[in-house]
Amino acid sequence: MADVEKYFDLVNQDQQAFIETLREVVAIPSVSGDAARRPDVVRMGEWLQARWEALGATCKRVDPGKQNLHGEILDLPPVILGQYGNDPNKKTVLVYGHYDVQPALIEDGWETDPFVLVEKEDGRLVGRGSTDDKGPVLGWLLCAETHKKAGIEMPVNLKFCFEGMEESGSEGLDEIIVEEADKWFKGTDVVCISDNYWLGKNKPCLTHGLRGVSYFHLQVEGPGADLHSGVFGGTVHEPMTDLVHLLSKLVDVNGKIQVPGIYDQVMPITDEEEETYNNLEFSHTALASDLKNDVLIHAEERDTLKHRWRFPTLSIHGVEGAFYASGDKTVIPAKVRGKFSLRTVPNMEPAKVAELVTKYLNDEFAKLGSKNKMQVIETHGGRWWYSSPKHPNFVAGAKATEKVYGVKPDLTREGGSIPVTLTFEENLNVNVLLLPMGASDDGAHSINEKIDKRNYIEGIKLLGAYLHEVANTDLSA
Repeated sequence: MADVEKYFDLVNQDQQAFIETLREVVAIPSVSGDAARRPDVVRMGEWLQARWEALGATCKRVDPGKQNLHGEILDLPPVILGQYGNDPNKKTVLVYGHYDVQPALIEDGWETDPFVLVEKEDGRLVGRGSTDDKGPVLGWLLCAETHKKAGIEMPVNLKFCFEGMEESGSEGLDEIIVEEADKWFKGTDVVCISDNYWLGKNKPCLTHGLRGVSYFHLQVEGPGADLHSGVFGGTVHEPMTDLVHLLSKLVDVNGKIQVPGIYDQVMPITDEEEETYNNLEFSHTALASDLKNDVLIHAEERDTLKHRWRFPTLSIHGVEGAFYASGDKTVIPAKVRGKFSLRTVPNMEPAKVAELVTKYLNDEFAKLGSKNKMQVIETHGGRWWYSSPKHPNFVAGAKATEKVYGVKPDLTREGGSIPVTLTFEENLNVNVLLLPMGASDDGAHSINEKIDKRNYIEGIKLLGAYLHEVANTDLSA
């Protein structure tokens, strides 16, 4: 306890230095989806490696290979593996994060240059990557550096895996994790990821579930070329008419999926799970304010959360091949592709989801009697992830949260997906904890992304406190 308090005191003293370090890395525009920025992504990875090595960590740079980005062949940015400490008497914690960021231009609507960190009077630290995920990635580094500066022995062996392609599909990462599972990652006791957010703006949380995602293209093809509607309207089966009809059959206006059998695989709600919805920091009023309009479907807040976290949903995203520019154009498109996805939950399997969706759309298309051709194409089938919040790794995270913030954390799940969570769990056979640093209103991926100074500084304390709690926790319990 004395070591933890000493660590907290030094974190408080070095707040401004930590902000300046965040400013330094935000200034590196490591946008993985922009070919012109690829050298900056590499530079960011090299910055991390150099800083860890200066601390005394052993690092290994792994180059995942090549990528075809819009016809241009590029080197994938390096995955930086590292180890800090190798005491066989200590537990080993593996941490993951990413050092790439989303694109950002001031003309998108940013109040300030997105790659210049600005400290606002209200405590916001505004800049691209501040919360997603440079702030948390720095948190682990600054935690280790602060322990060394304070003369406090690290309570665990720390391994890390930092990638530069998370915002662009994590290309090559799964293969590296599989390859290194019994090599670099051997001996890992638990994994901790800080790459998500609190449910609200004030109360911390631990996240123990993520939905999977299955993505589909629904293609309808008719004539050999686009047609003039004045000449051919009413004389041919129009692909767009067929497509709109089929898309309308997938989900109703209240979000209920219409595909037969899709809910049969869903894990029933247990009494234990029902209790996790009590006293969460979540309100419809705040959510409607964030949405700038009250367009919520459900009357009860816990029903909204259940449909956000633990029930499957289906969303329609767009149409390729149709006229979408401003103005009028009387064209009948020859081939169109509708895009939609399902967010999946325990215990849904992607293969079964694809089977049900394909059969249903084939059956509905057959009812039309159309002479067009229809095809269902699954482009992605990512699985869900779920962990018990009673696992000792989560208990350690909860104790650390209470020590830093003085409250018990909310136990949450999320509607989005972090595929690497499942990759680590399945290949290393260890528990994974999601321990967020940022708040719900940080605006990751959006304009004016920020992390609050409070979350950044207290988050650095939280990561350190968590490592001390893990060191004193029986992980086999």
